[in-house]
Amino acid sequence: MENPFHLNYTDQTDLDLVKLATQGDKKALESLITRHQIFVYNLALKMTHQSADAEDLTQEVFIKAITALGKFKGKSSFRTWMYRITVNHFLNTRKKNKEIRVHDFESYFNSIDAIPNTELNSTEQKELSETIEEIRINCTAGMLMCLDREQRLIYILGEMFEIDHVLGSEILGITPGNFRIRLMRARNDLYNWMNKRCGLVNEANPCRCARKTKGYIKAGIVDPDNLTFNVRYKQRIWDLSNKDAKAISETVEDLNKRVFQSHPLQLPLTKNRILDEVLNNKLIKGLFSSQL
Repeated sequence: MENPFHLNYTDQTDLDLVKLATQGDKKALESLITRHQIFVYNLALKMTHQSADAEDLTQEVFIKAITALGKFKGKSSFRTWMYRITVNHFLNTRKKNKEIRVHDFESYFNSIDAIPNTELNSTEQKELSETIEEIRINCTAGMLMCLDREQRLIYILGEMFEIDHVLGSEILGITPGNFRIRLMRARNDLYNWMNKRCGLVNEANPCRCARKTKGYIKAGIVDPDNLTFNVRYKQRIWDLSNKDAKAISETVEDLNKRVFQSHPLQLPLTKNRILDEVLNNKLIKGLFSSQL
């Protein structure tokens, strides 16, 4: 699976698929969607922290992009064009459920502190290991929601997916220097709060995922029999990196970054439905009626 956020990405494959798709080739169109679906979905998932909202956004983005496919003239790479549409849609769509509920870092961390602590014995830790990991992913993904939309998007692209600053600036429509500055600000805002309150990155902080497990289960926030985030994946985000993400961290910033890069690269729950609904959208069927 090629990572469109790396410099060595094969743009020519996209161009070949676009050419065939605009000529009415259904399989080429399916391949183009499949090639980018997991990345659009995971961007959406980190932006919304809700799988259903992420699936809706993914479908909306592809409908918007495919209906405009005939306007793509190759003046930029397809990935720049595709992810510019994605970014603009994410930034301009109405606020989703989690965005409405999460307002700022202080109230978010206070809500975590309000969950009772219960020590788990070794047997419980083993039995609930998947749930503990679910809580870690859920909790840290929720921290991203404390960033404003642009900060969140730049952090996900620039830090988690390690997008090149030049490509990032092209997608966001800003200069590389501005991309770096905004990424630095997002990183600082997030990491300052994590270093003050999160036990994952600072052992002096008392908060631990395992201690919160029974409290999260009792509150109905996590269901051990129906996990949401620690499921449907073959890779973690750090597997897409060109660097050895499992090497020993040398700085606090590395440790913070690793927390987020260890998140799963999830598959949509209804990936086939997303593809079917995009291909069967009335606008798209009208544009590609001869083949679709």
